[in-house]
Amino acid sequence: MFKKLITLVFLLITVLAIAHPDQKKVEQALYNLKNVTFKQLESKDDSYLLYELRVRQQVDHTDPSKGYFYQKVHFYHKDFNHPMIMETNGYDLYVRASEMVNYLQSNYLNIEHRFFGESIPEGKPWQYLTMEQVTADLHEINQLFKEIYTQKWISTGISKGGQTSIYYKYFYPNDVDVAIPYVAPFNQALEEPRIYPFLANVGDKSCRTKIHDIQVKLFENKAQIIEKLKWYAKGARLTFEYLGSLDKAFEYAVLEYSFGFWQSGHSCATFPNVKDIDALTDHFLSVSNIDFFSDQTIKRYESHYYQSGTQLGYYGYDIAPFKKYVSFTSNPLATFMPPGTSYNSFNDALIQKVKTWLENDANNIIYVYGETDTWSASMVVPSPKVNSKSYVLPKKDHGQARVKNMTPEMRSEFFSTLEKMTGLKPVK
Repeated sequence: MFKKLITLVFLLITVLAIAHPDQKKVEQALYNLKNVTFKQLESKDDSYLLYELRVRQQVDHTDPSKGYFYQKVHFYHKDFNHPMIMETNGYDLYVRASEMVNYLQSNYLNIEHRFFGESIPEGKPWQYLTMEQVTADLHEINQLFKEIYTQKWISTGISKGGQTSIYYKYFYPNDVDVAIPYVAPFNQALEEPRIYPFLANVGDKSCRTKIHDIQVKLFENKAQIIEKLKWYAKGARLTFEYLGSLDKAFEYAVLEYSFGFWQSGHSCATFPNVKDIDALTDHFLSVSNIDFFSDQTIKRYESHYYQSGTQLGYYGYDIAPFKKYVSFTSNPLATFMPPGTSYNSFNDALIQKVKTWLENDANNIIYVYGETDTWSASMVVPSPKVNSKSYVLPKKDHGQARVKNMTPEMRSEFFSTLEKMTGLKPVK
C-alpha cells in the first residue's frame, strides 16, 4: 500500500512538472481580452497550450448597428518571447498547423474565414462578405493579440488562404512583418484568362495530348458512363439541382479534368485503357469527381463562389475544342452563385488597386508556388520595385509546393530571405 501511495505521488509530481509553465499567465491574458471567450483543448504537443477561441466580430466593421457574429480561432501558445504566426484560412478552419510553426517554434493563431464553418453571421448578409470586411476581422484579432505577443508577426495561408494573406497585407501593411502566401492565386478577371495558355504548355506535349484524348473518350462514352455515375451519385447521396442535371455536371467535370489533373499532381504514366469503360470511369472520378459539381459541394462552398463572382475572380474552361460535346456555351460560376446573388455584380476595382500595389509597394512578401500547379497560372510575379520574393518548386503541384519539399539550396535561400525581412531563423 505504501509503495502504491509513493507511486501515485510520483505520478502527480510528474504531471505537474510537465504542465506548461505559462498556462496561468496565458489564461489570465485571454480572460482580459475584450470580446474573446475561450476553452482549452487537448494539445498533441506538450510544449504548446491549445485553446479554441470565439472572437466577437462586427458584421460590418464600419457600422456597429449591423450586429455581430463569433469567429472561430484555434490558438497555440508556445512562449511569450517567440514569434506569432497568423493562418489566414480561406474557408473553414484548417486544423493542421502551418509548417512554418514548426520551423520557427512560434505561437500560432489559426483563423476561420468569415461566412465559413462556424463563423457565419445570422442570415448570411452577403453584402458584408468583402475583402474589406474579411481583412478587418484579421486586423481586429491582430490588434488584440499584439497586446500579449510583442515579437515578430507573420501571416500565412494556403491557396485561397494565401490569397487572403495577400489582401490582408494590402489593407493592413503594418500588422505583420512578413506574409508567406502558399500557392496563392491573384486572379485579374472574372474568368482568369492566364489559365488557358498555362494548360496549353504545362508538362510535356505527349502528356497534354493524352489528357485531351481522355476528355474526348469521356465525352464519346458519355451514355455508358452516365449510367454508372447514376449509381455512384445514388450511393454518395449526390444531387444536382444547382446545375439542373447529372448530365451537365458530367460535362463540367470533363472540362475540369485538365485543371484538376495538374493541380493535384496526377501522373502522366498512369492513364487508363480508354477501351475499358470501368477503368476510364474510375480514373475520371479520381481526377475530376462529379461531387465537385453536386448541390452538396456547391452549397458548402457558396461563400467562396460569392466572393469569386463579385470581387476576387475565378476561372473558366476552354469549351471550343469540345464544342460538339457540350450542351452549353457559358462557364459554371453563374450557376454556382448563392440564391438571390449574381456574378453580374462582379467589380474588379479592388483587383486593379491591389495589382498596382503589388507592382509598386508590396514589400515583405515571400510567395511559394508549384511549377505544375494550375493555380500557378495566376501567380504573383514580384516586381523589381519591391523586395518580395517568389519560390517556384519544379514539378510540384498545389499540395506539394511547401518549404519542406524545396531543394536544400532553395530552402536555404528562402530562410535567408525570411531572416533579412524579420531577423528570424529556423529552429529546425
